[in-house]
Amino acid sequence: MLILIRRPAQSIRVGEAIEVTIMEVRGNQVRLGINAPGGVPVYRKEIWLRRRAENHAAPGSPPEAVPATPGQCPGTIQHGGAAS
Repeated sequence: MLILIRRPAQSIRVGEAIEVTIMEVRGNQVRLGINAPGGVPVYRKEIWLRRRAENHAAPGSPPEAVPATPGQCPGTIQHGGAAS
């Protein structure tokens, strides 16, 4: 695991296409801004884990399947917007 120190308005890059910016730090919470291509789903981890578990339970779903359709589940990040 890579551990970095960043301050508000500073960013990190993940590959060529994804940028994570620290928007705000308030107490023990950090607000992040994530720029990613429209075809790259961005989920909070707890939502991703829930969706993965639901897919494991679905008949005929391969074990690694996680739907890549943002916006169908609360906590999914819409590109250019906030969590739903």
